[in-house]
Amino acid sequence: MIASASLRPGATSRPLKPLSAVLLTAFLGACSSLNPFSSEPAQRVEGERISVLGTQALTVTPDASVAGLSVQLPPPYLNTQWPQPGGFPAHAMYHLQTGPELRVVWTASAGAGDSADTRLVAQPVVSEDSVYILDTVARVHALSTDGKARWTISLQPEDEDSPTGFFGGVAVDGGRVYVTTGYGEVVVLEAATGNVVWRKSIGIPFRSGPTVNGGRVFGVTQDNQLFALSTEDGEVLWNHVGISESAGFLGAASPAVAGEAVVVPFSSGEIFALRVENGRVIWSDNLIRTGATTPIAALNDIRGQVVIDRGDVFASSHAGSTVGIELRTGSRLWDRAIGSSNTPWAGGDFIYMISDENEVICLTRNDGKVRWVTPLPRYQDDRSATGAIVWSGPVLAGDRLLLASNTGVMTAISPYSGDVLGSIELPGKTVIAPVVANATVYVLTTNGTLVAIR
Repeated sequence: MIASASLRPGATSRPLKPLSAVLLTAFLGACSSLNPFSSEPAQRVEGERISVLGTQALTVTPDASVAGLSVQLPPPYLNTQWPQPGGFPAHAMYHLQTGPELRVVWTASAGAGDSADTRLVAQPVVSEDSVYILDTVARVHALSTDGKARWTISLQPEDEDSPTGFFGGVAVDGGRVYVTTGYGEVVVLEAATGNVVWRKSIGIPFRSGPTVNGGRVFGVTQDNQLFALSTEDGEVLWNHVGISESAGFLGAASPAVAGEAVVVPFSSGEIFALRVENGRVIWSDNLIRTGATTPIAALNDIRGQVVIDRGDVFASSHAGSTVGIELRTGSRLWDRAIGSSNTPWAGGDFIYMISDENEVICLTRNDGKVRWVTPLPRYQDDRSATGAIVWSGPVLAGDRLLLASNTGVMTAISPYSGDVLGSIELPGKTVIAPVVANATVYVLTTNGTLVAIR
């Protein structure tokens, strides 16, 4: 048994006992919601019903040496905000609080969604009683947490007509909204009104959403540069140049900040730990593996957020590597040949992740051993291997792992056993991981609809 210290602010250590998870139906069939989602009938969403339990053979197998290990987690805590991409600057959100049952409580338009030339890539952020979203035409939308529109502002420059404005993202800090855009700008807005405080052109499109911490705003550009700007006036304090990589996924991980270090991943597969004060390199690593058999598999991109948790760094690359690294020295704690384009989730003494093979995996935090594996479907049609399914997450909330998909399904999995607890249909597809604030789960669909679930 692992004794997990509570990670809830101000709480004492109180590990939870494992839940007796019950495997419910593996298909979305006669009803449109299953416990732990609300048992009340929801509005039925038309479309083909698909399995929420994969049938493929596992590519990762549990480690026999931890087969008897009891999974314990700290109790959920109520986080009142999700202010930046990945949550807080370090991207470690732990075990969040939600209600015992979840259902869709409202939906609202959040601007322009996917088009032939653009994709929604920026995660919504939540601060105070507002949700902020960057849409695919570089407009920032502020909505109340009950779905009412507050203000909208377009950040597309007057002399710009390219469709690249959907890159970047938003973050909130100190009553201001910080925005990085695909037009190469950092723009700061008043959170209450949307009025522009200052804007700074870097001249290079941003790939990532910003991270704001300690009077600095950090952002990664398309050519793998990290810029650190002053939050006061946008002055460039320093920048760090990584290896340029022409191939990569849409969107990018935001830098992670903890103490005096900023950890930045690049689409080249590199990770750098830098001093926040001056950008000086503390250590570097790369998550590249050789032997890829397809062009897609050969991409080295680190698209999921890097997580800093209690002095350690956890990261995954699409190229097939998931690692634990000591923040202070850069020494690898462990390395597993598991690729992922999602963010690993730190919860107690375990790390949860979705592999690029659509397997939900529970790893031991200290040595990366596989405790359990649950396969999710990879294709809408397994026989012809067509209609690839993309899962986003996981998010640990209310004693369940929440995952959303581009088929319009949200699934809950037990973090203790890996059993599928249930699924609901969402009013749209999504490729962005859910966010949680004030016990409410927010999902942004590809057509620009914000969905609130509680």
